[in-house]
Amino acid sequence: MTLHALGTDGRWAAAAGGGEDVFAAALEAQPGAHWLVQDDGRRSVLPVRRWHGPPEPATAAVVARCAGPTLDIGCGPGRLTLALARAGHAAVGVDVSAHAVRLTRARGAVALHRDVFGPLPGEGRWAHVLLIDGNIGIGGDPILLLGRCRELIRAGGSVVVELEPPGPGLWRGQARLASRSPQGKVCRSGAFRWARLDTVAVHDTAHAAGLAVRDTFEVGRRWFGELVRPL
Repeated sequence: MTLHALGTDGRWAAAAGGGEDVFAAALEAQPGAHWLVQDDGRRSVLPVRRWHGPPEPATAAVVARCAGPTLDIGCGPGRLTLALARAGHAAVGVDVSAHAVRLTRARGAVALHRDVFGPLPGEGRWAHVLLIDGNIGIGGDPILLLGRCRELIRAGGSVVVELEPPGPGLWRGQARLASRSPQGKVCRSGAFRWARLDTVAVHDTAHAAGLAVRDTFEVGRRWFGELVRPL
């Protein structure tokens, strides 16, 4: 699949798969606005300030669910990876964006420039895998993604995933990124596969991926699920 990224001249530049990440523009934290536009008509503003800011209350709740080596998938600028490390956990961030990896490392956390569907260190030995900030959408197939996460964790390990509130169920489709400059210029990316999953549909989805839902919980109007790999 061909991805697109916003170049330094403000234009969307095409890059072959494995090249620039479509979220690279938002990771710059420059003035302007970035949002996700889905082919079902939904538009979601990307919380760039939150990504670059200090850990928020929801971050503390997620970190509290971790009690061992943790892999932060789609780590972005690394605020969660850093929070895990500061809590005393062996934590590694993973992102397809080289820029995101650089930002995470600049914060003092460990990060790898990898694809979750490619080889990763410690497969089958991680205590936890995190899919936060909408990262359940990666690849556009939550069953496939959660199945991959199941391969990464050890028996009894867990996947902590951010979910939609009850209602929309499971959605899979195409999405694009849009960016508006302070001068009002709007640029759009090419389409890529994306998904959403709510707290109701997560039960059947997790089961199909070989996981079980231990708990769903709400923190600061954000919803999460803790999925476990049976012993």
